[in-house]
Amino acid sequence: MKSIKPGRGPSAVNGIAAIGAAAFGVFWIIMASSIGGGFMAPFGIIFVVLAIVLAVYSFRNASAKNRYSVIDIVDDSEEPDPLNQRHADQKFCAHCGKRLPENANFCPSCGEKIMDEKRDSSWA
Repeated sequence: MKSIKPGRGPSAVNGIAAIGAAAFGVFWIIMASSIGGGFMAPFGIIFVVLAIVLAVYSFRNASAKNRYSVIDIVDDSEEPDPLNQRHADQKFCAHCGKRLPENANFCPSCGEKIMDEKRDSSWA
C-alpha cells in the first residue's frame, strides 16, 4: 500500500529553523533581563525548550529510516508506515477513508467497490 512520507529536506529545514528559534529565545531572555522585565524571561525559556524539542524531532525525522507520514509517496517495500503498522487489523475505504467492516466488498459509506491488495494489485 502506498503511503505519504515527509521529505527529508523539509524535516532538516525545520530542524535548522528550530535552532534559529532557540537562538531567538536566548536573545529574548537576555533582552528581557537587561531591561528589567525579568517576568518576561520565562517566556524565552519556554521558547527555547520548545525549539529544542522541535529540532530533535525534525533532525530525527530527517535521518530516520521509518519516519512519520506527511509528504513523499512510498511503498511498504521502501519503508513501512508506523501508522499502518498500528492499524494493521483495520481496513479503510481508499475512496472516502471510512472504516470498513470485515470482508466488505463495497464501502457502506460511499458505495465504491473495495479493492483488496492481495487479490488486485492493479489499483495501486
